[in-house]
Amino acid sequence: MNPVIYVPQSKRLLEQLCEVLRYKHYSLKTEQAYCYWVRFFVRWCGRVGPMRHPRDMGAAEVTQFLTMLANERRVSVSTHNQALSALLFLYRDVLGIDLPWLAEVQRPTRPRRIPSVLTKAEVAALLGTMEGETALLGKLLYGTGMRLMEGLRLRVKDVDFDRQVLVVRQAKGGKDRVVMLPKSLQEALKAQMARARAVWSHDRVVGTAGVEVPDALAVKYPDLGCRWGWFWVFPSPRLSVDPRSEVERRHHLYEERLQRAIKLASAAARIAKPVSVHTLRHSFATHLLQAGTDIRTVQELLGHSDVSTTMIYTHVLKVAAGGTASPLDALMAA
Repeated sequence: MNPVIYVPQSKRLLEQLCEVLRYKHYSLKTEQAYCYWVRFFVRWCGRVGPMRHPRDMGAAEVTQFLTMLANERRVSVSTHNQALSALLFLYRDVLGIDLPWLAEVQRPTRPRRIPSVLTKAEVAALLGTMEGETALLGKLLYGTGMRLMEGLRLRVKDVDFDRQVLVVRQAKGGKDRVVMLPKSLQEALKAQMARARAVWSHDRVVGTAGVEVPDALAVKYPDLGCRWGWFWVFPSPRLSVDPRSEVERRHHLYEERLQRAIKLASAAARIAKPVSVHTLRHSFATHLLQAGTDIRTVQELLGHSDVSTTMIYTHVLKVAAGGTASPLDALMAA
């Protein structure tokens, strides 16, 4: 039995794409990425002639476009896969075209790479050069293993000082999970929440719209976004316009703020390894395993669906440990 295809009501192609993406509850970042690739695909195919609707194009155009990305633009495997996913979504879910060639389009194989992991001394040096909110957020990500957006989207109601846990809501794959709240961060986190409370109180006085709440909760509970429990632990210092509802409201701290702080701190600490915000998550998992934590526990803390994903850190341990002696050492000692 074939699944029922949602029929968009809009007339313009990109509006139809956005409509179906929102109907299927895709994230805003995915919506922006898919719109970019569909627009790029249509314009690239029309570079030597009149613009054509994707309905009038097919396997040849898609293959040529993907080949151009790989050979001329030399995009990464993940970028190549994202472009392909956007086009497959366009044809199958928006245009309702299920042609045989769609199933034959091959995805590039993503190489399995060992993630960059910092030593405990490097983590201490990195976090020691950071200040303010970004320092607290960096420590929180390393101390809990949360992803960047999971930390930024942390709400007041999900911080439980009594049980010393944080509840991560709607993480990757729409799943919730519970992580530990580091004891060493409790006082700093309480101080941060006091600063957030002052921002929330100011917003209530001036009548700012409440923060964004998931799904249709804002319809069922109109004042939910104005309640203290739903406010961000790390609110943005400025108001911004919601790109979907076009309502000016308080967003959480912008992700690039921490990303820039991590890059500057890495340079200041003279760390030669490639360092990003996600490196803190990799270091969290590796250091837990080094301390003897069961891999299943690490899997739950990271929110991995499959333990094979967590197993990559056992390879990191092998590299870090250097347990196998080189034959050169025995030769030189003789």
